[in-house]
Amino acid sequence: MTQTQDTVRTVLIESLDLAQRPEDLHTDTALFGSLPELDSLGVLQLVTAIEDRFGITIADDEFDADLFETLGTLTEFVESKLAAV
Repeated sequence: MTQTQDTVRTVLIESLDLAQRPEDLHTDTALFGSLPELDSLGVLQLVTAIEDRFGITIADDEFDADLFETLGTLTEFVESKLAAV
């Protein structure tokens, strides 16, 4: 697991107040549709927390259900945004 994925995992748990422990979430852990906390409000909370933690901006047209499919897809997106900075 990369440092970015560890941080994304922590932000996910903290922003959605998940009961899962960090070690419970893996690259292929399903997110949207699998975590009841990740509803439309949860997505906004998570996006805001990711923007704050990583110092990136996520445009409205950049996120869809595919982005939040798994912890891995979310991490890949964050890494691509960090590489573009």
